Amino acid sequence: MSGSTFGKLFRVTTFGESHGPAIGAVIDGCPAGLPLTEEMIMPYMEKRRPNAGSLSTARKEADRVKILSGVFEGKTTGTSIGLLIENTDAHSSDYSDIADKYRPGHADFSYDMKYGFRDWRGGGRASGRETAARVAAGAVADLLLRRFGIEVSTEALVPNALDIPEGDSVGGLVACTVTGLPAGLGEPVFDKLDARLGAALFSIGAVKGVEFGNGFALASMLGSKANDGFALRVTEDGKKEIYKTTNNAGGVLGGISDGDHLQLVAAIKPTPSISLPQKTVTRNGEETEIRIKGRHDVCIAPRAAAVVAAMVSLTLIDMLMENAVCRLDRLEKVYK
Repeated sequence: MSGSTFGKLFRVTTFGESHGPAIGAVIDGCPAGLPLTEEMIMPYMEKRRPNAGSLSTARKEADRVKILSGVFEGKTTGTSIGLLIENTDAHSSDYSDIADKYRPGHADFSYDMKYGFRDWRGGGRASGRETAARVAAGAVADLLLRRFGIEVSTEALVPNALDIPEGDSVGGLVACTVTGLPAGLGEPVFDKLDARLGAALFSIGAVKGVEFGNGFALASMLGSKANDGFALRVTEDGKKEIYKTTNNAGGVLGGISDGDHLQLVAAIKPTPSISLPQKTVTRNGEETEIRIKGRHDVCIAPRAAAVVAAMVSLTLIDMLMENAVCRLDRLEKVYK
Protein backbone atom coordinates (compact mmCIF):
# COMPACT_ATOMS: atom_id res chain seq x y z
CA MET A 1 0.00 0.00 0.00
CA SER A 2 1.40 3.36 -1.04
CA GLY A 3 0.16 6.70 0.25
CA SER A 4 1.16 6.32 3.90
CA THR A 5 3.79 9.09 3.81
CA PHE A 6 2.97 12.77 4.21
CA GLY A 7 5.16 15.86 3.70
CA LYS A 8 8.22 16.88 1.69
CA LEU A 9 10.94 18.03 4.11
CA PHE A 10 9.20 17.15 7.37
CA ARG A 11 8.00 13.68 6.36
CA VAL A 12 5.73 11.39 8.35
CA THR A 13 4.95 7.75 7.61
CA THR A 14 2.24 6.05 9.67
CA PHE A 15 1.77 2.30 10.02
CA GLY A 16 -0.46 -0.26 11.71
CA GLU A 17 -4.10 -1.32 11.81
CA SER A 18 -6.99 -0.76 14.20
CA HIS A 19 -6.85 -4.25 15.70
CA GLY A 20 -3.19 -5.11 15.09
CA PRO A 21 -0.55 -5.18 17.85
CA ALA A 22 0.30 -1.49 17.47
CA ILE A 23 0.20 1.62 15.33
CA GLY A 24 2.88 4.24 14.97
CA ALA A 25 4.74 6.82 12.95
CA VAL A 26 8.22 7.51 11.65
CA ILE A 27 9.26 11.15 11.30
CA ASP A 28 12.06 12.12 8.92
CA GLY A 29 13.41 15.65 8.65
CA CYS A 30 12.88 16.91 12.18
CA PRO A 31 15.75 19.31 13.03
CA ALA A 32 18.20 18.27 15.73
CA GLY A 33 18.02 19.96 19.11
CA LEU A 34 14.26 20.04 19.73
CA PRO A 35 13.44 19.11 23.33
CA LEU A 36 11.21 16.04 23.11
CA THR A 37 10.01 13.44 25.61
CA GLU A 38 7.14 10.99 25.74
CA GLU A 39 5.52 13.13 28.43
CA MET A 40 5.54 16.15 26.09
CA ILE A 41 3.54 14.20 23.50
CA MET A 42 0.89 12.83 25.88
CA PRO A 43 -1.19 16.05 26.27
CA TYR A 44 -1.83 15.92 22.52
CA MET A 45 -2.89 12.27 22.74
CA GLU A 46 -5.27 13.06 25.60
CA LYS A 47 -7.18 15.49 23.37
CA ARG A 48 -7.90 12.67 20.92
CA ARG A 49 -8.82 10.02 23.49
CA PRO A 50 -12.49 9.29 24.27
CA ASN A 51 -13.89 11.45 27.05
CA ALA A 52 -16.48 10.61 29.64
CA GLY A 53 -19.32 12.11 27.59
CA SER A 54 -22.11 10.26 25.83
CA LEU A 55 -20.71 10.96 22.34
CA SER A 56 -17.51 8.90 22.66
CA THR A 57 -16.66 5.26 22.10
CA ALA A 58 -16.29 2.88 25.03
CA ARG A 59 -12.96 1.65 23.65
CA LYS A 60 -10.38 2.86 26.13
CA GLU A 61 -6.87 2.87 24.74
CA ALA A 62 -4.14 4.36 26.93
CA ASP A 63 -2.40 5.71 23.81
CA ARG A 64 0.95 5.80 25.57
CA VAL A 65 3.56 6.84 23.03
CA LYS A 66 6.96 5.14 23.08
CA ILE A 67 9.86 6.96 21.45
CA LEU A 68 11.97 4.26 19.81
CA SER A 69 14.61 6.37 18.07
CA GLY A 70 15.76 9.84 17.10
CA VAL A 71 15.92 11.26 20.63
CA PHE A 72 18.90 11.29 23.01
CA GLU A 73 18.99 12.90 26.43
CA GLY A 74 15.67 14.59 25.82
CA LYS A 75 16.49 16.19 22.46
CA THR A 76 16.02 15.19 18.85
CA THR A 77 19.18 14.02 17.12
CA GLY A 78 18.22 14.85 13.54
CA THR A 79 17.74 11.17 12.63
CA SER A 80 14.44 9.35 12.12
CA ILE A 81 12.07 9.55 15.08
CA GLY A 82 10.18 6.31 15.72
CA LEU A 83 6.90 6.55 17.64
CA LEU A 84 4.96 3.45 18.77
CA ILE A 85 1.45 3.20 20.24
CA GLU A 86 0.30 -0.24 21.38
CA ASN A 87 -3.29 -1.39 20.87
CA THR A 88 -4.37 -2.76 24.24
CA ASP A 89 -8.19 -2.73 24.14
CA ALA A 90 -9.13 -4.21 20.75
CA HIS A 91 -12.15 -6.56 20.60
CA SER A 92 -11.82 -8.18 17.18
CA SER A 93 -14.63 -10.65 17.90
CA ASP A 94 -17.11 -7.76 17.74
CA TYR A 95 -16.63 -7.79 13.97
CA SER A 96 -16.54 -11.52 13.18
CA ASP A 97 -20.21 -11.74 12.15
CA ILE A 98 -19.84 -8.96 9.57
CA ALA A 99 -16.56 -10.12 8.05
CA ASP A 100 -18.21 -10.87 4.70
CA LYS A 101 -20.63 -7.91 4.71
CA TYR A 102 -19.97 -4.45 3.32
CA ARG A 103 -20.72 -1.85 6.00
CA PRO A 104 -22.50 1.24 4.61
CA GLY A 105 -20.35 4.37 4.88
CA HIS A 106 -17.14 2.38 5.45
CA ALA A 107 -14.21 1.58 3.19
CA ASP A 108 -15.01 -2.15 3.11
CA PHE A 109 -16.28 -2.23 -0.48
CA SER A 110 -13.68 0.12 -1.98
CA TYR A 111 -10.77 -1.66 -0.25
CA ASP A 112 -12.07 -5.00 -1.51
CA MET A 113 -12.34 -3.68 -5.05
CA LYS A 114 -8.77 -2.32 -4.90
CA TYR A 115 -6.92 -5.11 -3.11
CA GLY A 116 -9.22 -8.13 -3.35
CA PHE A 117 -8.63 -8.61 0.36
CA ARG A 118 -9.28 -6.54 3.46
CA ASP A 119 -8.77 -6.50 7.21
CA TRP A 120 -12.35 -6.49 8.55
CA ARG A 121 -11.33 -6.03 12.20
CA GLY A 122 -12.64 -2.54 12.89
CA GLY A 123 -11.71 -1.25 9.47
CA GLY A 124 -8.02 -2.16 9.52
CA ARG A 125 -5.92 0.57 7.94
CA ALA A 126 -9.02 2.65 7.11
CA SER A 127 -10.01 2.87 10.77
CA GLY A 128 -9.99 6.16 12.64
CA ARG A 129 -7.59 4.43 15.01
CA GLU A 130 -4.81 5.26 12.52
CA THR A 131 -5.20 8.94 13.36
CA ALA A 132 -3.63 8.42 16.78
CA ALA A 133 -0.29 8.04 14.99
CA ARG A 134 -0.91 11.33 13.17
CA VAL A 135 -1.59 13.09 16.45
CA ALA A 136 1.67 11.79 17.92
CA ALA A 137 3.61 13.07 14.91
CA GLY A 138 1.61 16.29 14.92
CA ALA A 139 2.71 16.90 18.49
CA VAL A 140 6.33 17.09 17.35
CA ALA A 141 5.34 19.48 14.56
CA ASP A 142 3.40 21.67 16.97
CA LEU A 143 6.31 21.84 19.41
CA LEU A 144 8.44 23.12 16.54
CA LEU A 145 5.85 25.68 15.46
CA ARG A 146 5.56 27.08 18.97
CA ARG A 147 9.25 27.94 18.95
CA PHE A 148 8.40 30.41 16.18
CA GLY A 149 5.36 31.84 17.94
CA ILE A 150 2.86 29.94 15.79
CA GLU A 151 -0.11 28.43 17.61
CA VAL A 152 -2.74 26.07 16.21
CA SER A 153 -6.08 25.81 18.02
CA THR A 154 -9.23 23.86 17.17
CA GLU A 155 -12.81 23.75 18.39
CA ALA A 156 -15.48 21.13 17.73
CA LEU A 157 -19.02 22.27 16.96
CA VAL A 158 -21.54 19.44 17.46
CA PRO A 159 -25.34 19.10 17.71
CA ASN A 160 -27.10 18.55 21.00
CA ALA A 161 -26.68 14.91 21.99
CA LEU A 162 -30.35 14.78 22.99
CA ASP A 163 -31.32 15.31 19.35
CA ILE A 164 -29.63 12.10 18.22
CA PRO A 165 -31.97 9.01 17.88
CA GLU A 166 -30.91 5.89 19.83
CA GLY A 167 -28.37 3.82 17.88
CA ASP A 168 -27.70 6.57 15.34
CA SER A 169 -24.83 9.04 14.87
CA VAL A 170 -24.29 12.64 13.84
CA GLY A 171 -21.66 14.77 12.13
CA GLY A 172 -20.17 18.09 13.15
CA LEU A 173 -17.65 20.80 12.36
CA VAL A 174 -14.09 21.46 13.48
CA ALA A 175 -12.98 25.09 13.33
CA CYS A 176 -9.24 25.77 13.26
CA THR A 177 -7.42 29.06 13.85
CA VAL A 178 -3.67 29.58 13.46
CA THR A 179 -2.09 32.68 14.98
CA GLY A 180 1.45 33.99 14.52
CA LEU A 181 1.81 32.63 10.99
CA PRO A 182 4.15 34.88 9.00
CA ALA A 183 3.19 36.29 5.61
CA GLY A 184 4.76 34.62 2.58
CA LEU A 185 4.19 30.95 3.44
CA GLY A 186 3.08 28.77 0.53
CA GLU A 187 4.24 27.77 -2.93
CA PRO A 188 2.40 29.34 -5.92
CA VAL A 189 0.30 27.38 -8.43
CA PHE A 190 0.00 23.70 -7.44
CA ASP A 191 1.46 23.83 -3.93
CA LYS A 192 -0.59 26.70 -2.55
CA LEU A 193 -0.88 26.87 1.23
CA ASP A 194 -4.62 26.27 1.15
CA ALA A 195 -4.21 23.50 -1.45
CA ARG A 196 -1.72 21.64 0.75
CA LEU A 197 -3.86 22.17 3.85
CA GLY A 198 -6.94 20.99 1.97
CA ALA A 199 -5.17 17.80 0.88
CA ALA A 200 -3.96 17.23 4.44
CA LEU A 201 -7.44 17.58 5.90
CA PHE A 202 -9.11 15.47 3.23
CA SER A 203 -6.67 12.69 4.10
CA ILE A 204 -8.64 12.35 7.35
CA GLY A 205 -11.29 9.73 6.63
CA ALA A 206 -14.12 11.59 8.37
CA VAL A 207 -13.57 14.93 6.60
CA LYS A 208 -15.95 15.58 3.68
CA GLY A 209 -15.62 19.34 3.27
CA VAL A 210 -13.13 22.15 3.95
CA GLU A 211 -13.49 25.91 3.70
CA PHE A 212 -11.10 28.82 4.32
CA GLY A 213 -12.31 32.11 5.70
CA ASN A 214 -15.88 32.70 4.53
CA GLY A 215 -15.52 29.74 2.17
CA PHE A 216 -18.72 28.80 0.40
CA ALA A 217 -20.42 32.02 1.54
CA LEU A 218 -18.08 33.88 -0.82
CA ALA A 219 -19.99 32.41 -3.76
CA SER A 220 -22.98 34.62 -2.93
CA MET A 221 -21.05 37.78 -1.99
CA LEU A 222 -20.22 40.81 -4.13
CA GLY A 223 -16.58 41.41 -4.90
CA SER A 224 -16.75 44.76 -3.13
CA LYS A 225 -17.73 42.94 0.06
CA ALA A 226 -15.59 39.83 -0.38
CA ASN A 227 -12.28 41.63 -1.01
CA ASP A 228 -10.18 42.21 2.10
CA GLY A 229 -9.03 45.82 2.23
CA PHE A 230 -5.52 46.89 3.30
CA ALA A 231 -4.62 49.66 5.75
CA LEU A 232 -1.66 50.94 7.76
CA ARG A 233 -1.23 51.05 11.51
CA VAL A 234 1.55 52.08 13.84
CA THR A 235 3.07 49.44 16.10
CA GLU A 236 4.17 49.97 19.70
CA ASP A 237 7.74 50.62 18.57
CA GLY A 238 6.58 53.34 16.17
CA LYS A 239 6.85 51.39 12.91
CA LYS A 240 4.18 51.26 10.25
CA GLU A 241 2.77 47.87 9.30
CA ILE A 242 0.26 46.70 6.72
CA TYR A 243 -2.82 44.86 7.90
CA LYS A 244 -6.15 43.68 6.46
CA THR A 245 -9.37 45.32 7.59
CA THR A 246 -11.30 42.05 7.13
CA ASN A 247 -10.34 38.41 6.77
CA ASN A 248 -12.83 36.89 4.33
CA ALA A 249 -9.95 35.03 2.65
CA GLY A 250 -9.05 33.25 5.88
CA GLY A 251 -5.42 34.40 5.91
CA VAL A 252 -4.48 33.13 2.43
CA LEU A 253 -4.12 35.24 -0.73
CA GLY A 254 -2.91 33.72 -4.00
CA GLY A 255 -2.14 30.52 -2.12
CA ILE A 256 0.29 32.35 0.20
CA SER A 257 -0.23 33.38 3.82
CA ASP A 258 -0.95 37.08 4.21
CA GLY A 259 0.03 37.52 7.87
CA ASP A 260 -3.54 37.46 9.18
CA HIS A 261 -5.01 34.64 11.24
CA LEU A 262 -5.34 31.44 9.22
CA GLN A 263 -8.95 30.32 9.58
CA LEU A 264 -10.52 27.13 8.25
CA VAL A 265 -13.38 24.78 8.98
CA ALA A 266 -13.55 21.03 8.34
CA ALA A 267 -16.89 19.24 7.93
CA ILE A 268 -16.98 15.89 9.74
CA LYS A 269 -19.39 13.21 8.52
CA PRO A 270 -21.53 11.13 10.92
CA THR A 271 -19.89 8.03 12.34
CA PRO A 272 -20.70 5.24 9.83
CA SER A 273 -20.78 2.54 12.52
CA ILE A 274 -24.34 2.60 13.86
CA SER A 275 -26.41 -0.10 15.53
CA LEU A 276 -29.58 0.63 13.57
CA PRO A 277 -30.44 -1.95 10.86
CA GLN A 278 -29.04 -1.10 7.42
CA LYS A 279 -29.40 -2.81 4.06
CA THR A 280 -26.22 -4.10 2.41
CA VAL A 281 -24.75 -7.00 0.42
CA THR A 282 -22.17 -9.69 1.10
CA ARG A 283 -18.94 -10.32 -0.77
CA ASN A 284 -20.76 -13.15 -2.53
CA GLY A 285 -23.41 -10.79 -3.88
CA GLU A 286 -26.28 -11.66 -1.53
CA GLU A 287 -28.58 -8.96 -0.17
CA THR A 288 -28.72 -8.85 3.61
CA GLU A 289 -29.21 -6.62 6.64
CA ILE A 290 -26.51 -5.46 9.02
CA ARG A 291 -26.42 -4.21 12.61
CA ILE A 292 -22.96 -3.05 13.61
CA LYS A 293 -21.82 -4.08 17.08
CA GLY A 294 -18.76 -2.89 18.93
CA ARG A 295 -17.81 0.41 20.56
CA HIS A 296 -18.15 3.50 18.41
CA ASP A 297 -18.38 7.27 18.72
CA VAL A 298 -21.82 8.82 18.33
CA CYS A 299 -20.04 11.92 17.01
CA ILE A 300 -16.45 11.94 15.77
CA ALA A 301 -16.00 15.73 15.74
CA PRO A 302 -14.78 16.26 19.35
CA ARG A 303 -11.93 13.77 18.90
CA ALA A 304 -11.34 14.75 15.28
CA ALA A 305 -10.39 18.25 16.48
CA ALA A 306 -7.04 16.88 17.66
CA VAL A 307 -6.49 15.18 14.29
CA VAL A 308 -7.29 18.36 12.36
CA ALA A 309 -4.80 20.26 14.54
CA ALA A 310 -2.17 17.59 13.88
CA MET A 311 -2.56 17.70 10.10
CA VAL A 312 -2.51 21.51 10.06
CA SER A 313 0.66 21.51 12.19
CA LEU A 314 2.36 18.92 9.98
CA THR A 315 1.54 20.93 6.86
CA LEU A 316 2.68 24.24 8.30
CA ILE A 317 6.04 23.03 9.63
CA ASP A 318 6.74 21.36 6.29
CA MET A 319 5.99 24.56 4.39
CA LEU A 320 7.85 26.69 6.92
CA MET A 321 10.95 24.61 6.25
CA GLU A 322 10.44 24.94 2.49
CA ASN A 323 10.10 28.69 2.87
CA ALA A 324 13.48 28.91 4.58
CA VAL A 325 15.28 28.26 1.27
CA CYS A 326 13.09 30.22 -1.15
CA ARG A 327 15.31 33.34 -1.09
CA LEU A 328 19.03 33.89 -1.54
CA ASP A 329 19.34 36.23 1.43
CA ARG A 330 18.06 33.51 3.74
CA LEU A 331 20.59 31.01 2.47
CA GLU A 332 23.36 33.59 2.83
CA LYS A 333 22.49 34.05 6.52
CA VAL A 334 23.26 30.40 7.09
CA TYR A 335 26.21 29.76 4.81
CA LYS A 336 27.92 33.03 4.00
